[in-house]
Amino acid sequence: MLKDFSVQALFMGLLIAFVGSASSFAVVLHGLQAVGATEVQAASGLMALSISMGVCAIVLSAATRLPISIAWSTPGAALLASTGPVEGGFNAAVGAFLICAVLIVIAGLFKPLGRAVAAIPAPLANAMLSGVLIGLCFAPVKAIGFNPLFGLPIVLAWIVVGAFKRLWAVPAALAAFVLVLAFGVDIPDSAFSSLQQSLVPAGEFVRPVFSLAAFISIALPLFIVTMASQNIPGIAVLKVNHYDPKPGPLFAVTGFFSLLSAPFGGHAVNLAAITAAMCAGQDAHADPKRRYWASLIAGVGYIVLGLLAGAVTAFVALAPPVLIEAVAGLALVGAFSSSAMSAFQAPESREAAAITFLVTASGVSFGGISGAFWGLVAGGLMLALSQLVKAWRDRTQPG
Repeated sequence: MLKDFSVQALFMGLLIAFVGSASSFAVVLHGLQAVGATEVQAASGLMALSISMGVCAIVLSAATRLPISIAWSTPGAALLASTGPVEGGFNAAVGAFLICAVLIVIAGLFKPLGRAVAAIPAPLANAMLSGVLIGLCFAPVKAIGFNPLFGLPIVLAWIVVGAFKRLWAVPAALAAFVLVLAFGVDIPDSAFSSLQQSLVPAGEFVRPVFSLAAFISIALPLFIVTMASQNIPGIAVLKVNHYDPKPGPLFAVTGFFSLLSAPFGGHAVNLAAITAAMCAGQDAHADPKRRYWASLIAGVGYIVLGLLAGAVTAFVALAPPVLIEAVAGLALVGAFSSSAMSAFQAPESREAAAITFLVTASGVSFGGISGAFWGLVAGGLMLALSQLVKAWRDRTQPG
């Protein structure tokens, strides 16, 4: 195994760990806090996710000798941000995280459930995802409206750097956020002492509470989004790069690590899609059999970054919330545009996708159940109706 190590894979692994964390940790923090997590609980969740991601990547890559990249569910975190608090608070959200993890394990081990998730029409899944993301994608504009001197540097950094190197756009926005916070926001002296205390890693166990509302509002949509937007595309990226792993065991292992992180506030761990392309591509190594080292190094990087989660969360908490939301929104622009394009591409499902998108994006909940679930139901009913009408017309049309 050591003979496969290369400096090229080392640098790619470190880059993957940085990009994977920096590009979306703001989304995760915002999502956890939106469903009721305190600052300490959000830091605990971020730490649990990072460590679980790292260990999972190391275990899977070492066992299979394949470049299997692991990530937290960024679309799932955006879903949490749009869902908001549920009855029972963060304890109920953690209960939903546990149920979602169990469903992912079952989907990996029990083929009919995995096939059922894969059978969800792609336009509706993408429409639900774009409806979930759009609210957070408004945040950069809101940040400029809140204070142009704070919001504009973040957005301009993302635009300018992204024009040259898309991969560095979000890290550039994050760097601009740090500079705005350091030089533009009045930070009390007492904040630095609390920041130093946060350098010591501290996970917080959250007692799960199980409720039907949290199951339908969080667990089911989180499961669908994680499977449809992360796990299944993650397998597709590996296959495009001429790797052919068995999907079921990989899904089950990510579900198991999600199960471990959930009691400490982590929402979901899954196969990566974007960083998977970095791990499995030629930039990781010319020899496909040696690229798995990039994933191993990335796993170590995630663990180290996870141990610093408390300090990161304490630092971010010093800024106006709209600024970190702006960074999160910029990180999701690409995901929103691609999901929206995929949702409305096919003419025959366009109306159903539009209904799914609108109901989800409305953010309105019915009976304590979030719009993401109802959007999928409404779009599914519309699609089924249109297919029935089409079948009836085909039968009654004179030959």
